Amino acid sequence: MSTRKEEGLKALGRETTYNQNYAPEVLESFENQHPDNDYWVRFNCPEFTAVCPITGQPDFAEIRIGYIPGKRMVESKSLKLYLFSFRNHGAFHEDCVNIIMKDLIALMEPKYIEVTGFFLPRGGISIHPYANWGRPGTKYEALAEKRLANHE
Repeated sequence: MSTRKEEGLKALGRETTYNQNYAPEVLESFENQHPDNDYWVRFNCPEFTAVCPITGQPDFAEIRIGYIPGKRMVESKSLKLYLFSFRNHGAFHEDCVNIIMKDLIALMEPKYIEVTGFFLPRGGISIHPYANWGRPGTKYEALAEKRLANHE
């Protein structure tokens, strides 16, 4: 089994520093100990915040991330720091969800991933963007198509 030092993890077990701006560089990954198994890993961030790129007003959301890992997995403290780095980032709700998904794909190359944002109402309307991705040319690509087609 790998150790933190061998994996090169920097955030875990250290004093926490919060970035004030969008910081994808804080994301860290580690080796999946069961890459031949298909299983879900789910994260829920009920206190996500970003700001409207037009008005600068805060937007609050619950972000849910689910993925089927490949060879690498996201380290949870680094994910928390990454999500918190959106606090002063100006992006529309749909943009936040897609940025998060694409950053996680680049980090760990999962078999499948989906990200949903449950943004609280502002101006009397709430927005719940959903984005997903399955590894091209595999059964996970078909899974992504099916889950998107059946998403409520």
